[in-house]
Amino acid sequence: MYDIAIIGAGINGCSVAYEFIQAGKSVILFDKDDIAGGGSGAAGAFISPKFSKTGELKEMLNAAFSYSYDYYKTNFPDSFSASQLLHIAKDEKDDLMLRQYKEDTQFQLQKVSDTLFDALTPEAQKRENISINAAVVDAKNVCHSMSQGARFVREKVESLVYDDDFWIINETYSAKEVVLATGAYENVIKEPYIDVRGIWGHRIDVKTSTNNPCSLHQFVSIAKSRDGVVAIGATHNIHYHPDKNSETYDIKKGRAELLEKASQTMKLENIEILKDYVGLRSGSVDYMPLLGSLILSNATIASCGKRLQDKRIKYDEFSYYPNLYIINGSGGYGFVLAPYLANILKEHILSGKKISAKIAPARYFARWARRQRV
Repeated sequence: MYDIAIIGAGINGCSVAYEFIQAGKSVILFDKDDIAGGGSGAAGAFISPKFSKTGELKEMLNAAFSYSYDYYKTNFPDSFSASQLLHIAKDEKDDLMLRQYKEDTQFQLQKVSDTLFDALTPEAQKRENISINAAVVDAKNVCHSMSQGARFVREKVESLVYDDDFWIINETYSAKEVVLATGAYENVIKEPYIDVRGIWGHRIDVKTSTNNPCSLHQFVSIAKSRDGVVAIGATHNIHYHPDKNSETYDIKKGRAELLEKASQTMKLENIEILKDYVGLRSGSVDYMPLLGSLILSNATIASCGKRLQDKRIKYDEFSYYPNLYIINGSGGYGFVLAPYLANILKEHILSGKKISAKIAPARYFARWARRQRV
């Protein structure tokens, strides 16, 4: 019997595992493939803030960026690489946004070197840009390091039953608490209000004679050069899902799209494709992550009735699954948000610290209930 079971071994699941391992708890970690075997393993794993207008997501990502930068640097220095980040506007609308962002930002701005500026395409040079100190982490290595100390089981979770104060997993394993970190893949708990969308990610490592001295973000992300190798990636296909589409993802077409978009920012010469990485990432319909306890929809409908149509209904009135939590919906910011959210979840489970209603799954249920007019 374990203190906590985590279903899903991407960056979310591994971050939660690390928090509880550090707290001295026994942890079992499940995944149908491998540690960082899905979208997390295919990620560029850039540690950067969100460049946008003011809003709840921007504020959360800025806080998560500051937290996670220090977190990776301190706890996983072998997987951490500091890197200047140059973010370039895509169009005129982005130009205006970046000008405003530079006036309001809390982060120290960096000068773009003449060498780097000269390496950009003429079109990219015309656009507004912003440069700050950021980082990149080795996606697979950091996930494996986080999960050291947990028991890893390569097995799809088909059965999850609560019995006598414990969760029984696949009729074999038991745990006091369970965290669902399955991303956009099928979940063992079926609740109609959970609406997580899959976003297909593709990354390529290419050998090039062009030296890129920093991370670039514009139409795609281009990592700084390491021994002549540059990683190019994007979360760029919202329609493909490996469990739902009948056709296999076209690797060559996706690769060509990444190279074409990268060429709009920087001219990469003498390219040799080394490796492709693909995987499914998850995003929420309102772009805010999902963190906290899952609601029992049928029990909540029965107990709350017409009060569910009240826009100010209190989430404390809902019925919840016992000791069952979710961490999901981080989109392309998984490696920024995961450590930050995992720490919040740990403090909630172990110390009873309340999770903000802005990211709680209850917000999804409340909206769903109103739409269904239950």
